[in-house]
Amino acid sequence: MPARAAVPPKIAERAATLRAAIDAHNYAYYVLDAPTVSDAEYDRLFRELQSLESEYPALATPDSPTQRVGAEPAGEFSTVTHRLPMLSLNNAFSDGEVEAFDRRAREALGVERIEYAAEPKFDGLAISLSYEDGRFAVGATRGDGYSGENVSANLRTVRSLPLKLGGDFPPYLEVRGEVLMLRRDFAAMNVAQTAAGEKVFVNPRNAAAGSLRQLDSRVTAKRPLVFFAYGVGAVEWGRIEPPRTHDALMKWLSALRFPVAWDRAVVQGLDGMLDYYRRIGEQRAGMPFEIDGVVYKVNDFQQQLRLGFVSRAPRFALAHKFPAEEVPTEVLDIEVQVGRTGALTPVARLKPVFVGGVTVTNATLHNEDEIRRKDVRIGDTVIVRRAGDVIPEIVRVLKEQRPARTRQFAMPSRCPECGSAVVRLPDEAIARCSGGLVCPAQRKGALLHFAGRRAMDIEGLGDKLVDQLVDADIVRTPADVYKLGVAALAALERMADKSAANVVSAIDKSRNTTLARFIYGLGIRHVGETTAKDLARHFGNLDALESADDTALLEVHDVGPVLAQSIRQFFAEAHNREVIAQLRAAGVHWPETSPQRAPAGKLAGQVFVLTGTLPSLSRDEAKALIEAQGGKVAGSVSKKTSYVVAGAEPGSKLDRAAELDVPVLDERQFKELIEGKR
Repeated sequence: MPARAAVPPKIAERAATLRAAIDAHNYAYYVLDAPTVSDAEYDRLFRELQSLESEYPALATPDSPTQRVGAEPAGEFSTVTHRLPMLSLNNAFSDGEVEAFDRRAREALGVERIEYAAEPKFDGLAISLSYEDGRFAVGATRGDGYSGENVSANLRTVRSLPLKLGGDFPPYLEVRGEVLMLRRDFAAMNVAQTAAGEKVFVNPRNAAAGSLRQLDSRVTAKRPLVFFAYGVGAVEWGRIEPPRTHDALMKWLSALRFPVAWDRAVVQGLDGMLDYYRRIGEQRAGMPFEIDGVVYKVNDFQQQLRLGFVSRAPRFALAHKFPAEEVPTEVLDIEVQVGRTGALTPVARLKPVFVGGVTVTNATLHNEDEIRRKDVRIGDTVIVRRAGDVIPEIVRVLKEQRPARTRQFAMPSRCPECGSAVVRLPDEAIARCSGGLVCPAQRKGALLHFAGRRAMDIEGLGDKLVDQLVDADIVRTPADVYKLGVAALAALERMADKSAANVVSAIDKSRNTTLARFIYGLGIRHVGETTAKDLARHFGNLDALESADDTALLEVHDVGPVLAQSIRQFFAEAHNREVIAQLRAAGVHWPETSPQRAPAGKLAGQVFVLTGTLPSLSRDEAKALIEAQGGKVAGSVSKKTSYVVAGAEPGSKLDRAAELDVPVLDERQFKELIEGKR
């Protein structure tokens, strides 16, 4: 291969001049919307730079304007871990919720009035851009907030996004913002799509998200994407003096040539926030891009630091959402869907209608009580909206337009999937299928629960394998798991002989279990680990539990009328008894004992919640100590909680304990309580 030709100084200087000119023209056209040259002149400069880079390949750096045309398709997106999590914002849908947000912030800061930065809330795709020494390095989607997809190649094609920073910039800068499409560009793109006989996009947000996640960045390059910055993530400031307010930060980003929302404002207190919200709401329809609300942020960064975070959202920021768009349509039918937990959900089948940027054909009706409350009937004309601009829901019925032919809905008494009895417990609004072990709709959930570590503990029988086994109709009930062999498993995708043998070994090992684990593995509604242990201890054998009536069940520690009915209904279903008989025939067994009363113990009647990592005790060890003394371990903090045991990096449960004034123990104090020293 011949050596690359050295770049003469004059050529390098001309290329640098062309790059600077093209970048400036791009900024004027795509960010400022104020072109400084004709299209013909721009094309002439661009072609000249392309020609120089073709003759001298060393000039074709990654940040050159010519590199925005896209590259060969990628096999898949790699994962990028965010240095700082990309947290979501809490939402407000009323003035009262904004008032409560302002009050909490003022009380926490001890001030009478707070200055807020307010800005439109873009309806796009959140992304993170990392710059190293002023050059664009990595771009990633928000993902789950902690890691996202590496879409750097696609982001390089977005012309409003700077590939190289000018002026003073820090050694490392992470800019956060949204990729979206302007309304005019979206409309023009759909006209072109229609003319070409290709798919028309539903709304700008979906079009932007789909364009950015193309494996072929050459496709992305043809889509009219734009970027707007709304903040920063991790920054190594170096000699740069960090801005002290959010407003100053946005001005600094704008000076670095990042596009930012131009209709931002600094407002004072609650009145300022609500005035801004109403003003932007009035301008919303005429804005060049879609927005779904406004965002308020405490302007002062020191005050933000003092307010901190709760769970996955900051305490210093709030998204105030606009009311969802509402349109009328007709209810064509009401059908029932069975979920993975057996919940029966009525769903309205609607005459297709365009609302909130998408065509809606279905809307959830939640439960039978909700249908009765709203008096929704088949044949009604109803008002539909997308709740939070996401989930379609029926707001109300236009009863004045009700025709005589409407029909009322009745919840079926038998599951439409498996024919098992449909039951509704006294304290629940949801009707449920009682055929947990045999219902096709519940099959995957039931199998995963049955194989779980705290149930039958079948290692290797996880989501992907269960999906394959159920989809191929190899496994219908937990009893079928014990018929699996190495050959059948090895024939499945991503399964080799060794992996299959390991799963079969784990299945065989699980045949020897405990009655408590088996009861828990059955997935009876409301029966958790602790209740399963109480039932096993109280009855001693499964036959006694299967035949127990409400009176006998109510004698069990902490079993009330609702739980007793749930247990009795489960064992009353013939399908479930048949699966249990098949499991026993497959060799699943456990030691049976004499019936016992629940242990008294010094912690009897007390409820504990565990959070964080304890220095020397695992979560299971701490739980065992509590249960050995007659106490119970709950998953969430409530008024019934006696103590919260907290270790390192506790979650939101600690905040909840403070709100309810629940005593909090560290590991030393917890051990003292167990040992009777407290």
